[in-house]
Amino acid sequence: MVALDRNELDREMRDRLDDLCAAVHAEASPGSPSPRSAERIGEQLVALGYVTEDGLRVTLDVLGKGLLGLPEFQPVERHAQSVVAVLGALSSGFLAASRRAVFEQQESMQLSLLKAVRDAQWNLKESEARFEEVVTSSASGILVVDLTGRIVRANAAIGDILGYTTEELTGLGLLDLVHPASVRGLGEAMLALLDDPHEDAQGGSRADRQERVRQPQRLLRKDGDVARISLTMSLLRGADDQPVHFVAVIEDGTELMLLQSELNRQALHDVSTGLPNRQYFTTHLESALRRADPVRGISVFHLDVDAFGMVCNSLGRPTGERLLVHVSQRLKAVLAREKAMIARFDGDEFAILVENAAGTPDVATTVAEINRELAEPVYFDDRGLAVSVSVGVVRRPPSDWAPAEVMRAAEQALRRAKAGGRGQWALFHDGQDADERRADALAVAMPGAWEHGEIGVRYRPVVELAGRALVAVEAVLHWDRGDDSLDHAGCTAPAERTGLILPLGEWHLATACGQVRWWGQSAGLTASLRVGLTRNQSRDGDLVRRVRRVLDDTGLPASRLTVGMPVAVLAEPEAVDNLTVLAELGVGTSLDDFGLGPDDLAVAAELPIGSVRVARRLVERQARGEAEHLAGLVPLARRAAARVLVDGLETREQADWWRAAGVVAGTGPFFGDPLPAGAFHDPIEWYD
Repeated sequence: MVALDRNELDREMRDRLDDLCAAVHAEASPGSPSPRSAERIGEQLVALGYVTEDGLRVTLDVLGKGLLGLPEFQPVERHAQSVVAVLGALSSGFLAASRRAVFEQQESMQLSLLKAVRDAQWNLKESEARFEEVVTSSASGILVVDLTGRIVRANAAIGDILGYTTEELTGLGLLDLVHPASVRGLGEAMLALLDDPHEDAQGGSRADRQERVRQPQRLLRKDGDVARISLTMSLLRGADDQPVHFVAVIEDGTELMLLQSELNRQALHDVSTGLPNRQYFTTHLESALRRADPVRGISVFHLDVDAFGMVCNSLGRPTGERLLVHVSQRLKAVLAREKAMIARFDGDEFAILVENAAGTPDVATTVAEINRELAEPVYFDDRGLAVSVSVGVVRRPPSDWAPAEVMRAAEQALRRAKAGGRGQWALFHDGQDADERRADALAVAMPGAWEHGEIGVRYRPVVELAGRALVAVEAVLHWDRGDDSLDHAGCTAPAERTGLILPLGEWHLATACGQVRWWGQSAGLTASLRVGLTRNQSRDGDLVRRVRRVLDDTGLPASRLTVGMPVAVLAEPEAVDNLTVLAELGVGTSLDDFGLGPDDLAVAAELPIGSVRVARRLVERQARGEAEHLAGLVPLARRAAARVLVDGLETREQADWWRAAGVVAGTGPFFGDPLPAGAFHDPIEWYD
């Protein structure tokens, strides 16, 4: 091996790192090839001189932390398994090359020993001196054993491995130091070395002799423990070619095995909490499903620590990690009496698998106990922290479900729990899951439907209730799905879930502004355009720029556009800022889904609002005769905003009632369904 200078070594290490990153990408790819490339990198490290266990341990520690920090391997959850697999392959290649190096050293040593014995025929004293030097200075254990199996010579290295002095080893039987389960195998190997082909009835040559045997062994230490070693045994012959002694070269494999065991443990456990990770949990879940009690079954809990991001942002990530360790300890305490596995997933997520028994508490009791334990403050640097968890639960999943299906169900239930607020839990139900999966299917199919022209803009009239004049045109979305077409609310709900609502909403606004502008030029339409925004649109940091760009592109005056925001979103500063700036630009502003309550009235009075539109649910209550008090609230709304509109009118009686209450204009089925631009016309005929 030729020593490398610093520059050459740096260049070699950079090349190995590039190869390792390529191996991780290949592992993450479908149908990834054999991990032989990562094994070769481990072999190359040994070739560069990194042949010690410490070298491997430090290398894996640096790579394990460094690779997951590289930008090309973000997000971490997508590449973590590939990184672990590649590091495992690198370790395997390193250990294999290291063993070969050890074996080569052993063979070289044995050749030296054999040469020393042959030279003894010519110069016994010189041979003995050379042999003594080899035995004494060797880092490997060496035993010289007579033909009866008694140890006649031992060096200090084997004494260190077994906990004996060299004097104590001398005279002991070699097989007495071997684990009882391995005695027979070693004894047969020694007899095989003694077998002389010259004495075979059929004859044989010197080349037919078995020169040495190699085998893993378990030797008994003086303190009773077992030392796992690699043993290579050769037979020494005298000048007359007759057997004289056995020479056993012993390499301690305990540290390598412990290192491999630790690597395997780390691959299946979270470093901070020591809990099993997602991979280990999923494997355990698979076996638990198979052996589950047919009546009681198992329960799977998917937990998310509430407000964990606030802890990390305010007190730092190290404090957050300490908090997660505390959470893991509290979970262990709650589940101590159950046959359960607790695992940490990514970030602040945990999972619990309980194999239900007769005394297992119900889900509500378990979740309540967990949150009670976590509500007790724990102090870090004189700061008392207490948290809660949101929990999704799958109770008694069918035994034929795959682990991935169980975990998907638990995650779905967790999403529902988090939607209900912090510290809540939700149980998985097949019916709810089917509905949510249909909603998910709509959401993921929506971009393609928009691209293919299935989603369009339709228009409905906003009609003055007293004078029956068209005061505005409201533009709404429509998804043409044949017999299963979706209205505006059916379009915005899935678009909100995926984030498609922002580009779709800008297109919706641009299409409607262009159409109203064209109507004004071609037919003299003077009515304004009304467009309702969703929650995400209302708080979009880019909303004002989008509106200005659309108005500039279409040429529609800002005064002819009114945007409606849900009143509930105005609790968020971003939405308030957007509404205020749009009002300053001359765009009309309106509050949708207005409830006529004190909070809604206060918002309307404090902000630059041009109109409010009474929520559809209140119109439905009035139609059922359940809201006589509404007539007295409309004047209060008129004091806060110049105009009060109403949505969801279905009959003339409803229109007359709200007109008498003081509402200016309305929308709803009474004035006709939303129509494509080419079919839209004056709504008076519906009113009459």
